[in-house]
Amino acid sequence: MSSAPARNVVSGVLLGVGVAGFVDETVFHQLLHWHHFYDKSTPAAGLVSDGVFHAVSWFATVAALFLLADLRRRAAFRATPWWGGLLVGAGGFQLYDGTLQHKVMRLHQIRYDVDVTPYDWTWNILAAVMIVAGAVLLARSRGRAG
Repeated sequence: MSSAPARNVVSGVLLGVGVAGFVDETVFHQLLHWHHFYDKSTPAAGLVSDGVFHAVSWFATVAALFLLADLRRRAAFRATPWWGGLLVGAGGFQLYDGTLQHKVMRLHQIRYDVDVTPYDWTWNILAAVMIVAGAVLLARSRGRAG
């Protein structure tokens, strides 16, 4: 396995992806019913795609927590790179979703039958802010214990 500093970042990235996927799935798919992961087919196919998406984000979360537990057991946990990885993972997931899945592949949109421009800008700006904040934390953690 990779070094402890790299495992801190990987654990944070995986948890960031898992948390962002959980929030997206729970809030936008299940509570608000704004879209499914895959809206180019029937509603039943959309529900199945949501289930697969939810499972993947859950596996990322579980893997992140196993890595985190191992880091803590070895006294190798470093908060700064871990939080940097979490922010980069969450923002990266959100930016990937907002650009590639929404605009390039058109798997789904945030909402339908409304002007999605403010939703798209908000979604992608928040993603960029998380990525920049995470990158700053990762840069600060280089060369020190974190």
